[in-house]
Amino acid sequence: MNDIPRSDLELAPLQLRESSPRQTERKVRRPQLVSMLLVLLGIGLVGALAWYLAHRNAAGQQGRFARFRAAATDVGFAVATHQDVPIYLDALGSVTPLATAVVQAQVSGVMTKVYYHEGQMVKAGDPLVQIDPRPFQITVEQDQGSLARDEANLANQRLIVKRDQVLVKQDSLAEQQLDTDTSTEQQLQAMVTTDRAALDAAKLNLAWTTVTAPISGRVGIRPVDVGNYVTPSLANGVATITQLQPIDVMYTLPADEIPPLQARIKAGAQLPTTVLDRTRTTVLGQGSFLTLDNMVDSSTGAVRVKSRFSNADATLFPQQFVNVRLLLNTLRDAIVVPSAAVRHGPQGDYVYVIAPDSTVHIRPVKTGPSDGDKISIASGLNVGERVVTEGGDRLVDGATVRLPGQTAELGQPRPGQVGQAGERRGGANGWRHRHAQSGDTGAGRQPPARQGAGQQGE
Repeated sequence: MNDIPRSDLELAPLQLRESSPRQTERKVRRPQLVSMLLVLLGIGLVGALAWYLAHRNAAGQQGRFARFRAAATDVGFAVATHQDVPIYLDALGSVTPLATAVVQAQVSGVMTKVYYHEGQMVKAGDPLVQIDPRPFQITVEQDQGSLARDEANLANQRLIVKRDQVLVKQDSLAEQQLDTDTSTEQQLQAMVTTDRAALDAAKLNLAWTTVTAPISGRVGIRPVDVGNYVTPSLANGVATITQLQPIDVMYTLPADEIPPLQARIKAGAQLPTTVLDRTRTTVLGQGSFLTLDNMVDSSTGAVRVKSRFSNADATLFPQQFVNVRLLLNTLRDAIVVPSAAVRHGPQGDYVYVIAPDSTVHIRPVKTGPSDGDKISIASGLNVGERVVTEGGDRLVDGATVRLPGQTAELGQPRPGQVGQAGERRGGANGWRHRHAQSGDTGAGRQPPARQGAGQQGE
């Protein structure tokens, strides 16, 4: 080794230093290329997977639609018919009596009798309570005595005036005396008139000791008892009477209903009104529209309406809350179907119309007023057409249906679709497989129709 030239030993490190950067650059480029290839490969795989899933969903959806159309679905149906449809205005109202009287005593005194029972139906003029009449009877007698005295004085003064008139004619008496006696007669006449008025007032007070009913109606809870000292200023009086027959119901309607309501009123129409209980199951009374208020309430945008009822059976009670149905008008010979037949979609209301070949088709319709479980069709449907009322959630446009009472053969898929339905459910192949296992080849026989084809969507 000592014989190796020195110059060779010095060049070797230099050569090594010059080759190390190139090798490092090559080592760095190779992982970058591999990473780029892996990223491109991953993007391609994701794109292929997305394409596959999209085409598989579309194919599956088409297959489901095909199965819906191929299999007959059991549905209920109804036939569009002509019917009169009433137009009602519904509202919440309260029963309002025509009159409520708080009966007050007109004179003060001790109450000695009560003639009514709480809750009793009374008529106008019936006695309610009795106030002690003795002080008022005494006053009547006193006024009668005063009247008799003044009437006697008046009669005597009239005789005096007659004598004076004869004496004046004979020039036996001065005319001044005649004038004085005549004035005295007029004063006595005025006193008699005053006495008669006082006597009438005393008799009226005596009559007022018996308090009578001012109106006919139902008496409420008794506010006073026998022995109480009653006055005309009692807050609750001696009785409260509410008139029940007839009786009114007050309710409100939106201001938008005023024009059609006024049009019916001007036409002279009698608008029947029905009141129902809170559950809208029991009819409480039948009446008729009475009047509208003279203005709209600006805070609610509604107008007050009043209807009157005979209330012969007293089923309507004052201040009772009731449901009101006002018959505004009636659509004559409207096309009606069950409300269950009308469906709602993004494009509006529609129905499934059943064609003669037992297929259904979507038909847009325009609905009108409804009555119970019936709804009128303004346009889009003709009388006699059949519409689906049950099972519509499992239908698509063009699907085959089986109606109640039809045989299974009428609900089988149409020609050209049997093979598809059989392959999906293993219909014919499954039948042959079962008979092959049992040793029966089934030659010359056709596989039976599947009974569950029409129930695929259920």
